[in-house]
Amino acid sequence: MMQLFTRFAADNCSSFLGFPTWYTYIHPAGDCSTITINSLSDVWLIVAAIIEILLRIAGLFAVAFVIYGGFQYLTSQAEPDATTKARRTIINALIGLAIAILSATIVNFIAGSIN
Repeated sequence: MMQLFTRFAADNCSSFLGFPTWYTYIHPAGDCSTITINSLSDVWLIVAAIIEILLRIAGLFAVAFVIYGGFQYLTSQAEPDATTKARRTIINALIGLAIAILSATIVNFIAGSIN
């Protein structure tokens, strides 16, 4: 148990809540202690990592809006306007979630293939 904790604490590549770090695509394999920016393509890889972080945050907001729309639906008390508004909120949030997941996957694929 103690070895697991020390291994996790010594890991320089760890991220916060599963989000990628801004230097995800530019660090040398297995070593995150030395980060060097050598060319313009490294700057674009940093931009891609930041875009991926923002897309993941957008996905979390979409999930929050699905929950909010569900709460609106539960408290609509069968009023037609309120249920329509809640249903529209849920559908739009699910569309936004799908777009965020697809976009993050595309960014991850492109940046991973450049690296």
